[in-house]
Amino acid sequence: MSNNYWDEEDDDLDTPEQFPSDGSDLLKKLRKAKRADEKRIKELTEQLETFTKAQRERLVHEILEKKGVNKKAARLAMKDLDDVNEESVNRWLDDNADLFGVQVADSAPNPNDLAALRQQDVITQGAITPEQGMNLDQRLAQAQSPDEILAILRSQ
Repeated sequence: MSNNYWDEEDDDLDTPEQFPSDGSDLLKKLRKAKRADEKRIKELTEQLETFTKAQRERLVHEILEKKGVNKKAARLAMKDLDDVNEESVNRWLDDNADLFGVQVADSAPNPNDLAALRQQDVITQGAITPEQGMNLDQRLAQAQSPDEILAILRSQ
């Protein structure tokens, strides 16, 4: 009794008669296609790296231009930063601000500014905005009696 689980009819599948006689030609074509694919992949990878680098440089230039820093600083930033985004460039600029003469924004608010903001808030708290003023004018124009006019004025 045999432990083989295949049919003897399947044994003939490995014979060279079933493969085309130009098998070496197919192999050459397959290798040629593989080389062409590898070449194309290499070209596309190089293009992607070029575009990615250009995009990173443009982003750094834009951020530095917004901050009023010389664009030549972008070369230094590109060398120092692995991941380029607005936050990382701003953090790099804060760390190297003394090199470029840039003033780093203080995280603590100025007490004089806070006092001025409080004064503005007090003044504008009860003020009528232009939208409310136009609405008031319309309501007064549409009033039918003096009592309605008094009611409108009292509600303000």
